[in-house]
Amino acid sequence: MILPEMLRAQERSASGDSMPPSWDVRFQQTVVIQGHPEFSALYSGANSLQTAAETKTSITSTLFFGVRLWSGSEVYINPEMSGGEGMSGATGVAGFPNGETFRIGNPKPTPFLARAYVAQTFACGSVMQYLSPDVNQFGGSVPVERLTIVIGKFGLADFFDDNSYSHDPRTQFLNWALMNNGAWDYAADTRGYTWGLLSVYHAADWTVRGAGTLEPKYANGLEMDTRVTKAFSLNVELERRYQWNKRDGTIRFLLFRNQADMGNYDAAIGDTSVPKDIVLTRHVGRMKYGVGINVEQQIADHAGLFGRLGWNDGINETWAYTEIDRTLSLGGELKGNSWNRQNDQLGAALVLNALSQGHLRYLGAGGYGFLLGDGKLRYGPELVFETYYSALLKPWMTLSVDYQFVTNPGYNRDRGPVHVFAARIHTEL
Repeated sequence: MILPEMLRAQERSASGDSMPPSWDVRFQQTVVIQGHPEFSALYSGANSLQTAAETKTSITSTLFFGVRLWSGSEVYINPEMSGGEGMSGATGVAGFPNGETFRIGNPKPTPFLARAYVAQTFACGSVMQYLSPDVNQFGGSVPVERLTIVIGKFGLADFFDDNSYSHDPRTQFLNWALMNNGAWDYAADTRGYTWGLLSVYHAADWTVRGAGTLEPKYANGLEMDTRVTKAFSLNVELERRYQWNKRDGTIRFLLFRNQADMGNYDAAIGDTSVPKDIVLTRHVGRMKYGVGINVEQQIADHAGLFGRLGWNDGINETWAYTEIDRTLSLGGELKGNSWNRQNDQLGAALVLNALSQGHLRYLGAGGYGFLLGDGKLRYGPELVFETYYSALLKPWMTLSVDYQFVTNPGYNRDRGPVHVFAARIHTEL
């Protein structure tokens, strides 16, 4: 929670009467109850979404602690605890319906260190702007032109592929392919975090980001690979802010290149093992690269649209995020001002996910990834529709209801469709 003295200090900072606070403490907790009714399928495999009705609960709790130790510095420590599980162990759907759950089999609440990093900002100009205090952001007066260097443990999605209308599964869309670009196989452990070095140059109407980070030692693993010359991830993003029809808009271009001991889909198909096992084809130095485009556009005072387009080469196995090689998402968000609920929001979006030729042949031959595998496959693009309504109950609590309709779950025309329902309670202090 934020102490009263800190709140007063932040208010004084906004008015310029006092120095900004030297430390900050915040807390969040998110509970998601999600399930689906029984649906039909001609067959199922080890990584299929189970056809019987199921309901699962996930919970995350995070403490956000920040401190300023010297001029321009910010140090953030985020211990986190997660528990519960996703439907069918968070398998069976490439655009998985709950962004607050992980592929960890033990549902017991487990504490861990989510983030621990130092950020140093250097002024590159004399013009100043005000940033509102936020999670892992002190806010206050900062130079418009500035260079920030970050080193430590963080999530790449904390800094890249942001979107005002579709990025936070704790308050917005729940689907994995809506909280991030699904084709961006961003380096992370099973829980979504990595270690590395990040730099951000911010100017008046554009920003460029670059990061080099560790990759997990094994696909979707918790242990990170410290052989930095053999396994690493490089990410670059250019962000351009503009106005169209006097409304704010932003477009982001993302490039990434990953290197790790990945398996190869074509090699796995040619292997004599049954079922096909991509693990047996892993080799040092294999790469995956891809691109992403991310657009957001305000269309009215309280409404906006967004879209993402993503592609990766799909030659070597998915290593960290989810089994999506091409993705397209479109959607929008509407605030509740027109029905006198200005702090509520309504969102709706469509996602189309697809596989590379090698990836679909591997799954069709009975192969398994860490997320997908029905034993065989009659391929079809995976289509997801999601809508949610989020209501502010208290200044510190929101309640959301969420519905997702999934066609061809796991890219399989022989399974589904699936109706997914969820309730979410988010607390932020």
